[in-house]
Amino acid sequence: MAVMRSPTRVPGNRRREILDAAAGLFAARGFHGTSIEEIGAAVGVSGPALYRHFSGKESLLAEMLLDVSERLRGAAVERVTAAGAAGEALDALIGGQIDFALDHPALITVHDRELGNVPEPSRRQIRRLQRLYVEEWVTVLTELYPDVPPPELRAATHAVFGLLNSTPHSAGELPRAAMAALLRRLALAALSGLVNER
Repeated sequence: MAVMRSPTRVPGNRRREILDAAAGLFAARGFHGTSIEEIGAAVGVSGPALYRHFSGKESLLAEMLLDVSERLRGAAVERVTAAGAAGEALDALIGGQIDFALDHPALITVHDRELGNVPEPSRRQIRRLQRLYVEEWVTVLTELYPDVPPPELRAATHAVFGLLNSTPHSAGELPRAAMAALLRRLALAALSGLVNER
C-alpha cells in the first residue's frame, strides 16, 4: 500500500507567493505604505523570515517588475515564433497582453506608480526588457503596415498598451470573457487607425 505524503512546499513557489502578495499590497497601499511585516503576514510568515528570500523591499520590488518584464517579453517571442503570419502574430500578441492585463491588474498599478523606487541597475534592466517587448510588436506591425514609419508604430504600440492596461480601473465591470473580447475589439480598432488618411 502506497504511503501518502503531504505535499512539500517548493522554494520557488514560496517566492511567487511573496511576490504576488506584495504586488497586491503595493497596489493597494503603495510601496512606502507597506511594511515587510505586512507582506510576511499576508503569506503566513514573520516579516524577518522574508529576508531569507529577499534582502529587503527594494529587492522584492525589483524582482517583481523584472520577473513580469521577462515573462512578457519571453511569451511575446514564443507567440511570434509560433505564428504562421503577421496577422496571426498580432492576434497572439494582443491576446497575451489582454491575459496579462486581466490576470495581473495589481502589477500594472505597481509598475506605473513604483518603478521609480527600483534601484537604478534593475530599473535599467526592466526598461531594456520593455523596449525589447515593444520591438516584438513593432516588428509584426511593420509587416502589416509597411508604409508606416517605425516611430509611429512604436507610438501606436504604447497607445494600445495604455488601452489594454486600463484594467485596474475597470475590474469587475464585465465578466472576464466579455471584457477580453471588448479589449480585443478596441485594440484592433485602435491599430486600424494606422491606415487612416494615408
